[in-house]
Amino acid sequence: FAELHAAVPGLPLASSRVLPGVVLRRDFAVYCPADGELRALLVTEPLRPALTAPGVEFVVDSEAQYQASLRWITNRTEALMKRLQSNNVKLLLSSAKQEEVVNYYAKLYGVSVVECLSSEEMALIREITGVSPYTPFGDNMDREITETAVVTFCQPLLLVSRRCVHIGFSSVCDFQPHCLILCGPVDGVNEQHAAAVQEAFTMLQQLFKTVDQ
Repeated sequence: FAELHAAVPGLPLASSRVLPGVVLRRDFAVYCPADGELRALLVTEPLRPALTAPGVEFVVDSEAQYQASLRWITNRTEALMKRLQSNNVKLLLSSAKQEEVVNYYAKLYGVSVVECLSSEEMALIREITGVSPYTPFGDNMDREITETAVVTFCQPLLLVSRRCVHIGFSSVCDFQPHCLILCGPVDGVNEQHAAAVQEAFTMLQQLFKTVDQ
């Protein structure tokens, strides 16, 4: 329930509504408008490749070698974004904070980026889509991108002064997510309304569980 409702203070209760899909309470790091169905990729780590593996010392002998290493990182990052574009991936959903070079090439190749998702939000998206996070680097960076989520729409959403991300996923299960936008004059009233709605859903769950048995 915490990931499927958003409390908006400063508006009358009558402004409350139900929206299809999921509302992520953060802004796009990169937004590239895209029409129609698109693909989303889940990641849990920074996409800028590291020069060395953890625990391995990287020795640079000269400024030229250091600059060459930075160019290698940049080229690898750009190559990954090209691959995403060629696989019709237009949305990157990341639990990690991405570096500026990643966002630069995402913008260049038309890939929207939402970063710093919580573990609960990632778990919800995985449950809806059945997709596991992608690991781009390692022994084989060029392995095929097979697990992508189908997104029916992806757009900014303004809740009073807060910028959010509104996404519609094609669900692989019976669960069709909707998000409850709860409005009220102050936070305290919104919290009371949210608690009452959650208790109502809990009661319905218990009722249907009893009927099923």
